[in-house]
Amino acid sequence: AEIKAMITAFGAGMSEDFDVEKLRYHKIICMTDADVDGSHIRILLLTFFYRYMRPLIENGYVYIAQPPLYKVSKKGTEDKYLYTDEALQEYLKEVGDGAAIQRYKGLGEMNPEQLWETTMDPETRTLLQVDMDNAIEVEETFSVLMGDSVEPRKEFIEENAKLVANLDI
Repeated sequence: AEIKAMITAFGAGMSEDFDVEKLRYHKIICMTDADVDGSHIRILLLTFFYRYMRPLIENGYVYIAQPPLYKVSKKGTEDKYLYTDEALQEYLKEVGDGAAIQRYKGLGEMNPEQLWETTMDPETRTLLQVDMDNAIEVEETFSVLMGDSVEPRKEFIEENAKLVANLDI
């Protein structure tokens, strides 16, 4: 139902019927949680766009919003939003003890002002434009992980298992 609503909202159809001239929007922003689940949803959306609405990506209309993963508050300093575990560790070394850390499990944990300031305000938000290079990489990874063939998935897991730092089970 959500995919159908999205297709209708875009106004350009899909697959062979996709007509970029009928597109109602020229900036499609994927805004998902900053956690692993949000990454999965984002990959599914990007794969759908790549397979069924490729001109969206070819014309540079698809973007990924970058919501923060953490908010750090310390008396006497301005709140700081951080987007990775590495950035959090670096910042904590800078500010020392006494900082309050809030980890956002999802966009719904932010109040409207925080969401506007960090992820929606065109003046302060960070957007990554999706191009064909990273769309092809997403498609290949998705095909390996979700495809019918077991052997490539097994090889991928064996090659990448040691690289996992945060496993959300």
